[in-house]
Amino acid sequence: MDVLKDASAVVGARPDKVRKENLFETARFFLDVYVVGPGQAQTPHVHDGSDKVYVVLSGRGTVRVGAAAHDVRAGHAVFCPAGAEHGVENAGPEDLRLLVYMAPHPKPPR
Repeated sequence: MDVLKDASAVVGARPDKVRKENLFETARFFLDVYVVGPGQAQTPHVHDGSDKVYVVLSGRGTVRVGAAAHDVRAGHAVFCPAGAEHGVENAGPEDLRLLVYMAPHPKPPR
C-alpha cells in the first residue's frame, strides 16, 4: 500500500452521482475524498456500528446529522456518530470536496 497520497488531486464531480475516491482503506477504517457537484446530494443513511467524520476541503454545502442541518465551508469538520442518520447536499454553484473518515470500516475489504 502506498503510504503517501495526494488528496488535492481528486477534483471534478461526476455528472451522474457523488464522486468517491478512496485514499486509504484497511479492515479497520477508510479515508475517502468525496466530490459533490452543484445540485447533487448523498442520500441520508445510517451506519449502526461506525462513526463518520466529514472534513470540508473546499466549497460549501449542508451536512445533516439527525434532525440538525449544518451549513459548512472549507475547514469545517462534522462528526456523525454511529446510528445517526446523515447525508450531504450541495446547493451551491461550485463543487463541494470532502475528506471522509469512517471507523470501524462498515464493510472491510477482503
